[in-house]
This record gives sequence, C-alpha cells and structure tokens, in this order.
Amino acid sequence: MNYQTIEITHSGMVATIWLNRAEVRNAFNEVAITEITHAFRALDKEREVRVIVLAAKGPAFCAGADLNWMKKMSGYSDAENLADAAALADMMHTIYKCTKPTVARIQGDCYAGGMGLVAACDVAVAHESAGFCLSEVRLGLIPATISPYVIRAIGERASHRYFLTAERFDAAQAKSMGLVHEVAEGESLDHMVDAIVQSLLTCSPYAMGEAKRLLHDIANEPIEQHLIADTVRRIAEIRASKEGQEGVQAFLNKRKPSWLTDHTHES
Repeated sequence: MNYQTIEITHSGMVATIWLNRAEVRNAFNEVAITEITHAFRALDKEREVRVIVLAAKGPAFCAGADLNWMKKMSGYSDAENLADAAALADMMHTIYKCTKPTVARIQGDCYAGGMGLVAACDVAVAHESAGFCLSEVRLGLIPATISPYVIRAIGERASHRYFLTAERFDAAQAKSMGLVHEVAEGESLDHMVDAIVQSLLTCSPYAMGEAKRLLHDIANEPIEQHLIADTVRRIAEIRASKEGQEGVQAFLNKRKPSWLTDHTHES
C-alpha cells in the first residue's frame, strides 16, 4: 500500500509507524484512519517484526480530528456518520488487539483521538513537554470511540473529570493517572523508548502475544471459579508450548533461548 499520511520504517525486528501530517499536527482524517489500520494489521502479520512503535513527525503527536474532515462530516447522512465512526473504532480496536507489543512515543500535543491512540498501545512514553486533552465536549461532542481504551488507561474517576472539563494536563499528570508509563526529560525520549523496546525484544514473542490476550480477556473480570479455571488452562498450555519449553530449558541450562539466537518463534 502506498501510504499518504503515515511512514513506516524498520530497524531490525522493530517497525515504527510514523504519523506523517506534521502540517496539521498529525490530526487524522478518513485516509489516515484507513492507513493506520492497514499498517497495524500488516505489521502484525510480519513474522520478522517483534515490536511496533507508534510515533509522529513534527512538534505534535496527534491533535485529534482534522478540521477539514470535521467540516466534511457535518454534511454526512446518518448512515455515513455511522460508517465513519465505525472506521475510527476499528482503528482503535486494531491497535489494541495487535498481538505484538506496541509502544507509543509522544511529543507535543496529544488531544482527543490522539489520546485514544496512546491508550490503545501497550506502553507509552511521553516527553516532559507533552500536553494532553480530551477536548470533545468543547465542540459539543463526546470521546465515544476512544472511551473504552482511555477509561481502562486512566480509570473511571479521572475520566469523569477530564471527559467533562476538557482540561489540558501535562505529562507528569498523565503518568500519575496511568496513561503514560514514563516521562522523558530533555533529549532522552528516544533513549527511553529504545530501552523499553530492547527489553521487549528479550522476551518470548509467543508468550507476549498470549500475555496480551490474557490481559484483554481477564482484566476487570470477577475472580470466580470459571476465571481461575481459565488461568489454570492458560498456564498449562503455555508450559507445553514450543517457546514455553524452550524458555525453561534455556534458563535451566544457563543459555540464551532460541528467540534471542535464531529469531524463530511460534506464530
């Protein structure tokens, strides 16, 4: 696919999806939504890719919806509005359900749908100067399609405040609420992102995918017998898997596991 709004770069086993509309602070429109969705699905299928980084060109990470796209939406029929919103929701869900670990690299403004992109990723690192805002209610809208991911990231109580007030908050506050995991000072953003990426690359690709599926399936579920039985089944299956057995044997024999030596892993 020839991308117009994003750029993809590869470095070893790491693929970076760059939002590439710096002139509009990387705000997304229908083309960007389609391309981001396609890129995540394509990279999720690439055997050689172990980690996906979501980054942005220019001074801002993502300002949310593109103004020209919003003008266009104002003339949509009900059916067109539903289809358009469904595409946005599909993009968020595609990022969230990606089987490979995803890392968001944030600088500058991260507003509205941009916060959804961050919340849908597994790990987020923000520069200390980054600013965040759920600005939808100021426009008479609501952060509907991003809400499942943002609420999971910052919690229901914080969501009550920021969904309703549309206040801007800084990277330190974003970290305190759980939206981002680390705040980078000065010129350390790329170094901090790389440190997390390198840590991910030491782990079993198959196990990380199963760990993500575990998180998606059991988070916020009541701890009852059926859930306990499910976790028992999962650990038994992973122990018997190729990478599970390889990892344990490598540890016992004090050697590197195969995914650090020959880059083979289960699909």
